[in-house]
Amino acid sequence: MLLWTDLAWVGVLAIPVAWLLFSLEYTGRDQYVQLRCVGLLAVVPVVTVVLALTRQYHDLLYVTSVSIGTTGVPVVVEGGVWYWVAAGYTYLLGVGGMIPLLGLLTSDTAPFRGQSVALLVGLVVPWATNLLYLAGVLSIAGVDPTPIAFGVSGVAYLGALTQFRLLGTVPTPNARARRLLFDRMQEGAVVVDSNDNVVDVNDSSLDILGVDSCTVLGAPADEVIPEYDRLPDDGKLSGHLTVDTQFGTRPYDVVVTRINNVRGTPIGRVIRFHDIGEHLRQQQRLEALHRILRHNIRTETNVIHGYVDQFADDADAQIVKRRALRIDEIGRKGREAIELFDTTHGGDRPRSLSSLLDDCLTAARDEHPAATFAYDLLNEDVAVAGVLESVFSNLLENAVVHNPSDDPHVRVSVRRVSDAGRVRVDVADDGPGIDDYELCVLKDGTETPLKHGSGLGLWIVKWGVDAAGGTVGFAANDPTGLVVTVDVPIDEQQ
Repeated sequence: MLLWTDLAWVGVLAIPVAWLLFSLEYTGRDQYVQLRCVGLLAVVPVVTVVLALTRQYHDLLYVTSVSIGTTGVPVVVEGGVWYWVAAGYTYLLGVGGMIPLLGLLTSDTAPFRGQSVALLVGLVVPWATNLLYLAGVLSIAGVDPTPIAFGVSGVAYLGALTQFRLLGTVPTPNARARRLLFDRMQEGAVVVDSNDNVVDVNDSSLDILGVDSCTVLGAPADEVIPEYDRLPDDGKLSGHLTVDTQFGTRPYDVVVTRINNVRGTPIGRVIRFHDIGEHLRQQQRLEALHRILRHNIRTETNVIHGYVDQFADDADAQIVKRRALRIDEIGRKGREAIELFDTTHGGDRPRSLSSLLDDCLTAARDEHPAATFAYDLLNEDVAVAGVLESVFSNLLENAVVHNPSDDPHVRVSVRRVSDAGRVRVDVADDGPGIDDYELCVLKDGTETPLKHGSGLGLWIVKWGVDAAGGTVGFAANDPTGLVVTVDVPIDEQQ
């Protein structure tokens, strides 16, 4: 009986070590489950087993043996100094394994909450039983009831396996995935505490700031981040931040997000850096292109037009004049296309759909007095993205310009999509329709030397509808013509 009591120490000490390692691995903290850590955790168990097998030579593990009954067999023993060291060690490992699991009790995933409860119950019951036994509260004829309490653990773990998919659905990737996203995100991110000291950085921020993680962690933030005093407590930095690098200066948009604890008290901030160098260069290119299309092309076409007027009776001169006007028209379309991507023109602001369509129809009637425009009003007015003004202007213009009839007809119909928060606008004409290759180019989203559209009008329609978060469709009109359907979301905040 004493031999089996001594050998029981193998399981008594192995279970707490395995429990802690399982808890760390299960919750994604596997960086601590290394051979060196396992070796350190095994020191106390190995020493305890050795002392148990050599107990006749010392009293470190047992001080005395007490006989029970008339057999004279020593069953109940009084623990020595190392006995309490081993007991305290098992409780320490038990608590250490519980701490990572406590975080799963508030998980949004129901199986993880159920798994954590079952695992904690399976641990607490035998540990509490053993604690009560050692305290003398459960003295059952000198028999330790802890092994019996492990039967409750078996039932709890069986429930976790069958009801909550223990080992089938595990939270192991969660912590590593969050860390991986933080480290690998393209934006730079720096975490500072409430005392403005750097406590964490990701890989991108190290490249942006030109620092090393070993030296930056724990350093004052104003020594790491340029113009740190400009940063807001929460929100976006006004303007951009310029950071000096070995390749020159680079501009960054900076957004600060405050970190609060469960009581709402600020405990730190996350500072994110977004490189806007390419965006600024793109803006410069658009501004230069806009200037060329607005001034240079118009100036040159006006000069050509003026010289051609001196030869008004020449048929070839009239061809040149029409081509010059065509070039000017292409320049105007180009400016519209550029403005679609420039929010400074206010195209992203919502507008009344009725007012927007009225303005487009008024301009179309003035430009094409021979055409007939009809408009089916919506019972209620709604707001849509202001960028759609260019869309409907081009649709009305295309419906007339590409119609060879002397009396083109265009009808605009508006209807609201029930319970979808969207509105559909149909622009129908009685012209020849649209060529299939034009639609093919729009569907592919790109032009090639062998496949391209005839102009920018349809591209402006597509880009504008995309910018408004909508879709555009083309269908044949009956008996002839084309119906263009623009489906866009309603701005409910207007």
